[in-house]
Amino acid sequence: MDSSVYQVYEDEIQLLEEEIKLLSEKYEDIQQESTFFSDEEVLMSAKLFQREFLREYKGYTSPLDLKAELESLERDLSFLMKFTGIQITSHSKKTLEKTVNRTVRKHKLSGNCQSLPFCLEFQLLEVQNKENVSAAITDLSIVVESGLCSELSKFVARSFSSYAEWCKHRRCTFLHFKAKYPNIVILPEGLEGDHIILRNPQLPGFELTIVWKVHISEEGTTTPVLDLLPKVPEQVGEQKKAAIDNAPTCFRSMLLLFGIETAIENLIQAFSLEK
Repeated sequence: MDSSVYQVYEDEIQLLEEEIKLLSEKYEDIQQESTFFSDEEVLMSAKLFQREFLREYKGYTSPLDLKAELESLERDLSFLMKFTGIQITSHSKKTLEKTVNRTVRKHKLSGNCQSLPFCLEFQLLEVQNKENVSAAITDLSIVVESGLCSELSKFVARSFSSYAEWCKHRRCTFLHFKAKYPNIVILPEGLEGDHIILRNPQLPGFELTIVWKVHISEEGTTTPVLDLLPKVPEQVGEQKKAAIDNAPTCFRSMLLLFGIETAIENLIQAFSLEK
């Protein structure tokens, strides 16, 4: 038998093995998803979905209405893809952790941006409390084919690495001041947020918000941008209010002179927020 025929069979076998492996991974993901829910929870979720579906679409009088709505959504999606040049070709997700109030899922998006292929991977952390649900993206990574555009790969890697370092520095700084001044420092969005609030129980109504953003320029340079937003009670005297209103300018000057950590420390001491 010709060797080329053997090669064809070997290729077919390899394709089948890869397909079996892919199906096995999908099966494991489904099994993992199903272990998080009891039979009662699955049945309750199905009934809830049915009620939500009927309530959402009860305004449609016929299947033609649903078809028209679907066509409208497809036109909107087509417009966005043409306008941005970004087209998503595949999406997959996998649940890594699930408790009563906390869910962590890993998402993977593949697509093209102006014909340049890319892959985006990230983890989505969802935390639910009595009032609302908060979500945060972690472990974000963007992959492009280095063979097609090595310059872009270096640009993305350099920018993302620098951005991640500044985010880590911001998180550590917030944690330091929260531990040092637990009765003064408030983290409304947790350590992953971009601002902290300073409050003094002895000065009701006074509030200082330190906003810390990370700016990425068109050249890929990352720069921390901090600002101070004071909140003053209406009954405060004009002289003291004028001093508070000048606080953002003084804070920016301290940032240039002393750096971020020392500027925040001096700000706390200057306004007698910690005795």
